[in-house]
Order: sequence, then structure tokens, then C-alpha cells
Amino acid sequence: MAHNAAGQKTAKTVNDIYAGFQKVDYAEPHIGRAKQLLAKYPELRTLFGNTPSSYLHILGVVALQVTLAMVLKDQPWWAIAAVAWLVGAFANHAMFVMIHDATHNLVFKGTLANRWAGMTANLPIVFPAAMGFRTFHLLHHRYQGEFDRDADLSGPTEARVVGNTFIGKSVWLLFFFVVEGIIRPARLKEVKVFDKWAFINILVECSFVAAIFYFGGWAAFAYLGLSTMFSIGFHPVGARWIQEHYTVKEGQETYSYYGPINRFCYNVGYHNEHHDLMMVPWSRLPEVKRIAPEFYDTLHAHYSWSKLLIRFLFDPKISLYSRVVRASREERSKTNATANMMANAEKAEMERIITAPNGALPV
Repeated sequence: MAHNAAGQKTAKTVNDIYAGFQKVDYAEPHIGRAKQLLAKYPELRTLFGNTPSSYLHILGVVALQVTLAMVLKDQPWWAIAAVAWLVGAFANHAMFVMIHDATHNLVFKGTLANRWAGMTANLPIVFPAAMGFRTFHLLHHRYQGEFDRDADLSGPTEARVVGNTFIGKSVWLLFFFVVEGIIRPARLKEVKVFDKWAFINILVECSFVAAIFYFGGWAAFAYLGLSTMFSIGFHPVGARWIQEHYTVKEGQETYSYYGPINRFCYNVGYHNEHHDLMMVPWSRLPEVKRIAPEFYDTLHAHYSWSKLLIRFLFDPKISLYSRVVRASREERSKTNATANMMANAEKAEMERIITAPNGALPV
């Protein structure tokens, strides 16, 4: 709530919500760049499609994490924490990437099989995240930078509370799994969180966690839980969430990472390439940049997640406000019919790109 001159609470205005963020009035850049890419390089279409072998990667990493959890069940806490930091964080981060590919139906052809692939990858993460991520991530692509639809954005309260200090940002990163899994979804009031698949996800994950407790006790669960906390928080791989959309160059809102950790995290750093052509699976994302280098070589990119993590923590100029935001639903309702028709046409164009057969994509 805002306050008037008399100190009385008043309803927040649209400008209050956007205060501190980088508000723009132009469309997100990826739909336009996708059309340009496909027009100039139609061979990019050959990169589209699913990669069933990804499921073997999922099974391998899940097996690794379960094995390590069992091996560590009788070890001291410092050994559990060390292995979680050095190995588990990378493994569970990789599973988040596999959940991501399954969300885009890039593991198997059908949605049903991809849902189960996502829930398999979810197992060592110990928190049921796959189905909720599927809902909110697809909205992020379609409504990038829009407060009422994009859960990747921090809300005004979150940004204000965290601030721009080392301590505030450190605590935020440490508990980012809570922010990402609970706080931000709750902010999007009109997005349905719980459906049949969300409950199936919860049931499957609870069954897995119960088995971990039964066979490995608290120590095994602690290893997996710490692996997840590190994988999306206070760890070099946690800098991925800073890398993707936190503005470090004026006029650019999406950033790629081309560093060595891509090898362990299934090329998730190729974020501009993914947003432009989200039909390309992780294994073929580097080919997008190789085929069309002029579209990406001029964009600012990151080459070290560790360096970015340190910069984020210590640079007061970078905070949760360092994001590009766009018109809210309230403002969109005030736009004229022509603007609405143009926006809907753009979204329909991307829908056709996503759903059309590879050989019949529009340009």
C-alpha cells in the first residue's frame, strides 16, 4: 500500500509497482529475432525436435544422486555438505535443466511422456517442482517482463526487502528455492497452481522422499536437500538465475553464458538462443549460435558464473530491480484495439512456430 500526505493507506498505483525497475514500452525481443533467424537460416528448422536420449541422462543423474545419498548416510555433516557443494549442486542443477527441456516437450514427442520425464528428473530435488515449473515457465516465455504473468520477475516487495546489500542478496540467494517455489507463484494470483498433475507430482515426490528416509535417514535427505539449495542459490551455478535476465548492459534484457560449466549443465547458458528458438533441445543449442553468429556475437554475454555471482553480491548497482518490465494487465486494458491486435498477432505467430511441424514452419 502507498500512503497519502496525511499518512493514510491508499491503493498502489501502477507507477508504484514499476518504481525502481526498468520499464519499457516495446515488445520482448525474441519473437522478432526468431522470425529473422528462420528467414535468413531456414536450416535452423532441422535443429527442432525432441531428444529421447535425454531420458538416459536423467536416469543416470538420478541414480548418481541416490547412490551418493546412501553412501553419505553415515558420514559427518561436513562431508555431506562438501559433497553437496562439489557434486550435488551440479547434479541437481542438471536435473532442473532436464525439467526445463521436458517442459518444452523436448525429451519425448508427447506431453504425457514429457510430464513423467520431468517428474523423474524432479526426484533428487526432493521438492515437487516439475509441474509447477511447467506452468510458470511457459508463461515466462509468452509474457516476459509482465508482472502479472511472469514468475521469473521479483515482485516490488521482494525487491525492496532484499535491497542491494551483500547481506540481503546473500540471504535471498541462500533461500532462493523458497522464493522461486512459493513466494513468486503466490504473487501471480490468477494463475492456477494446483491441478491434477501438480498433485501427482507431490505424490510421486513424497513417495521418493519417504523411501530416502527409510533407507538413508536424515543424512541422505540432507544431502539431497543441500544439493538443491546450492543448485539454485548460493553457488556458482546459482548465478544462472542472475545471468539470464538481470540487466548489466542497457537495452538488453536476456543474456547467454558461454563458460565451461555448460558442459555439466546441458548448455543451459545458451539462453538467448533458447528464448529465440525454444523448439531446439539442449544438445543442439550451440548449433544455433554457430549457424547464425551475427545474431549473438553483438550481444553482451557472460563467461564466468563465479565472476557474475561475486559481482551481483558486491555491486550495489545490481539488485532485484535490475530487470526490464512491461505493461501490466491494467495498462494493457487501456491500449487501443490496434495495439492489442498487433500483440495478439505476434503471440499467435510464435504459437504457430512452436506447434507447426518442422517442415511447415511459417517465416
